[in-house]
Amino acid sequence: MGKEIVITVERDETRAALLDNGSLLEFFIERPVNQRVAGNIYKGRVEDVLPGMQAAFVNVGLERNSFLYIDDALPGKDEDEDLPDLKHATIKDVLKEGQEVVVQVAKEPIGSKGARVTRHLTLPGRYLVLMPSMDYSGVSRRITDEAERDRLRALAAKVKPAGVGLIVRTVAEGSSESELAKDAEFLYRLWQRIQARAREATAPALVHRDLGLVYRIIRDVFSEDIDKLVIDSRVEYEKILELLEMGSPGLKDRVRLYSRRDRPLFDYYAIESEVEKALKKRVWLKSGGYLVIDQTEALTVIDVNTGKFVGTTDLADTVYRTNLEAAREIARQLRLRDIGGIVIIDFIDMEVAEHRAGVLKTLEDAVRSDRTRVSVLGLTQLGLVELTRKKVRQSLDEVLQRPCPYCDGRGKVFSEETMSLKVRSEVRKLLRQSHNEAVMVELHPSVASLVIGSGGANLRELERETGKVIYIRGSAGCHLEQVNVKAVGTQAEVEQKALPVKAGQVLELQVEEPHATNPADGISRVEGYVVDIEGAGRRIGETVAVQVTRAYRTYARARLIDRNHA
Repeated sequence: MGKEIVITVERDETRAALLDNGSLLEFFIERPVNQRVAGNIYKGRVEDVLPGMQAAFVNVGLERNSFLYIDDALPGKDEDEDLPDLKHATIKDVLKEGQEVVVQVAKEPIGSKGARVTRHLTLPGRYLVLMPSMDYSGVSRRITDEAERDRLRALAAKVKPAGVGLIVRTVAEGSSESELAKDAEFLYRLWQRIQARAREATAPALVHRDLGLVYRIIRDVFSEDIDKLVIDSRVEYEKILELLEMGSPGLKDRVRLYSRRDRPLFDYYAIESEVEKALKKRVWLKSGGYLVIDQTEALTVIDVNTGKFVGTTDLADTVYRTNLEAAREIARQLRLRDIGGIVIIDFIDMEVAEHRAGVLKTLEDAVRSDRTRVSVLGLTQLGLVELTRKKVRQSLDEVLQRPCPYCDGRGKVFSEETMSLKVRSEVRKLLRQSHNEAVMVELHPSVASLVIGSGGANLRELERETGKVIYIRGSAGCHLEQVNVKAVGTQAEVEQKALPVKAGQVLELQVEEPHATNPADGISRVEGYVVDIEGAGRRIGETVAVQVTRAYRTYARARLIDRNHA
């Protein structure tokens, strides 16, 4: 099977997976409502200089001010600033409040922390990385052949525009001078355009946005060691071919368009189930042992256990083999979950020094293929293994989940947005496999509102895709992750169950809450079905007599009437 990249493109999100012999190595997700900012370049304004922290807060137009450390704040070689000896410069020597600076996001905003930014910009291309604040040529450490390193370093020096730096990327191994020259020319023109935008912009302003997920995958992941790339969007498929034609035409025949309509692409590759496993604390090993992964704000702790594995020779051999398998699986889990920061691993105790050294070497070898920088620091006095992995963005569980409101933050559940996407996917699958005309689904109210969308836009789009009639009902009794299919059948049958009230009907209802956008009205519910009562906004908690004036698919309107009339 080899290495494969699988990309699925939907209206609400784009997801990509890197597989190695069917095993999920990395998972990427991008949503329009939660755009990635790492790699973006901004013209920002210094809001506050903090001498005690040797750092500054910079307003770049994001929700929270970004953080700029002294090492990242030192100007590049081409910036004409009157500074003392930079070796002894303080943050107040380098930056002043109100000063405008061009910075790049090096680390996404995570939790309550703003983005981390730097003045040392980098512009990655297919084969090269251009560094405007440097003036030298280098080669990726992952290219280990010395003759190839010397060749690439000489080519980089030859194609390098004056006054900037170039780093040759790993994917450039074996590339020609013309390929590197074309990449260098493109990146230098891009840098000139960024400079022009920065001169004209008024801070805070975005002056360069990094590529979207599909194009970052092509630039950073899709290389000669990838056997196949499969994508389910014809539009993006054709754009990928155009992009490869300009940069890597030899890879075009490895791109496939997935066109089956009866089975989603991620279902075909069983990726959904792998992602769900990656959100669980316990990870089973093939031998019967298991890992327990606990992520906290400060660090991640991984515990290794023999579990069901009892071995065949002796205890030392059982422990050693379990730890070896665990080391390889830990390296995969770090990439898959995109865990960053400090990681502490508690392997099963080993008495034999050669076994400890063997496990440590296996771990070091396994993390070497990780595109994110990992440093294995060795064993502590307590026999724990310490390592660090560069944290650039939120981990997988932070992207897909939020703290659970049902257990006071002790656990996590899918977010409303993730659940709404999951519901749409499940409804599509259900209706594909059924000849029924209509379906009614009961959900948590906040999930139901996202599935329906503003003015029913999302629901109409879902009906257009499936060609079926869909009723969505919100119920406060539903768990956030609960999806109840209440009825399937003909449109008339489902409508009878979906609309518990009819125009002209007189009811006594309790007013539960004011209308979200029209506080003059009150909201009541009949079996989870919303009734909008005109003029009842000030009668919250009261039981009132109403007459239904109109009954719609997702709600009904009613008016207050005199109780005697009721």
